[in-house]
Amino acid sequence: MNGVMTAWGRALRAQFSGRMLLLSLAPLLLSLLLWGVLLWLGLQPLIDWLHAAREQAAGGGGIVATGIGLLQGMLVPLVAVALLLPLMIGSALLFMGVVAMPAIERHVGRRHFPDLEKKEGGTFVGSVAINLGSTAVFALLWLFTLPLYAVPPLAWLVQASLWAWVTSRVMSYDALAAHASAAERSTLLRRRRPALLAIGLMTGLAGALPGIAWMGGAVLSIVLFPVLAMVSLWLYVMIFLFAGLWFQYFCLQALKEQRAAEAPQAAM
Repeated sequence: MNGVMTAWGRALRAQFSGRMLLLSLAPLLLSLLLWGVLLWLGLQPLIDWLHAAREQAAGGGGIVATGIGLLQGMLVPLVAVALLLPLMIGSALLFMGVVAMPAIERHVGRRHFPDLEKKEGGTFVGSVAINLGSTAVFALLWLFTLPLYAVPPLAWLVQASLWAWVTSRVMSYDALAAHASAAERSTLLRRRRPALLAIGLMTGLAGALPGIAWMGGAVLSIVLFPVLAMVSLWLYVMIFLFAGLWFQYFCLQALKEQRAAEAPQAAM
C-alpha cells in the first residue's frame, strides 16, 4: 500500500497542474459535444417513448390519474437516466483512454521515469477494444444493479465496485501500453491486482456520487436533465483524469521494480 499512497500523492500534485487541466479539455469537449447533440436530438423522443410504454403497460389512461400513475410518471425520467448514464460514463472513459492517457503516459514517463525502457506492448486498437468491451460489460452490470438505488449507501458501494473493475482494467492497460511488453503487463497485472483494484475502488467511491446525484435530480424535474448531464460529464472527466494519473504513477513504478527484481535472474 505504500506504493499506492505514493502514487496518490504524485497524482494529486499533477492533477491541478496547468498541463493536466489543459489535457482534460479534449475529452471534456468531445464528451460535451457528443452528448449535447444526442440529448438535444434524442432526449424528448426517449421520454415520450417511455411515457407511451408506461401508459400502455398500465392498460390505458385510467391509472394515470391515480397516485400509482403519478408514481409511475416519476419513474420515467429515472429510467431515461438509467439508460443514458452508463453510456455517458463509457464515452468519457473512452475519450480519456484514447485521447488523454497516451499524453499522460508520455508526461509521467519523461518526467519521472526517463530511464524506463519502452517495449510498446500495447496498441491503439488494443486500447479501443478493451475500452469498448469493458464499457459494455460495465453498462450491463449497471442496469442489473439499478434496483439498489432504493438503498443509496448500498448503491454507492456497488457502483464503486463496478468502477473499481472497469477503471483498473482499462487504465492499467493504457498506463502500461508504451513501456511494458505484453508479458510484463500480464505478470504485473496478476501480481498487483489487489493494489490496482484498491486504486479503482477509491476513485470509484468518488465516481459513483455524480450518478446517484443525477438520479436524484431526475426525480425533481426533467428540466434538470441537460444541466445535470453536462455537470456529470465534467466531474467524470476530472475523476478519470485523476484516476489515470494515479494508475500511471503506480504502474510505471511497479514496472520499474519488477524489472529490477527480474534483472539478476536474467543475468544468471
